[in-house]
Amino acid sequence: MLKLNASYSKKVPAGEEYSSQSYHASVEVELPDGLSGEALQARIHETFDLVRNSVEAELHGNDPRNYGTYPASNGPKNAPQGRRAGDRQNDGPASPKQLSYLLDLARQRGVTPQQIAARFQVPDVRQLSRQQCSNQINEWRAA
Repeated sequence: MLKLNASYSKKVPAGEEYSSQSYHASVEVELPDGLSGEALQARIHETFDLVRNSVEAELHGNDPRNYGTYPASNGPKNAPQGRRAGDRQNDGPASPKQLSYLLDLARQRGVTPQQIAARFQVPDVRQLSRQQCSNQINEWRAA
């Protein structure tokens, strides 16, 4: 058996100046022997997603099963999730970093991911384009 440890931490500003709150989750799972490289990489990705989604859900008050998972079928296995390899155009899908920043700004303003999705008429905030995400970030930063 293989043991896999996955953890995710995030610090966010707290209510007082020069203050922050830290959120952290960690999980250890056993993986069966004999997994192929692809299967092992998929299990690592799934486990890390579980931990990351749990922390983000706590931060944003969402159900962790509906937050922050990116389809694994986007491009090659080693491409960042939520983005195809080589996709640098604004009309491609928003990157995980871009979505994370957008959701941090939304949380600070009391806006839910569902409200953002509704504004752009997409079923889920994870389906925003790079341009849509960028426009919303720029709007909030200018305010």
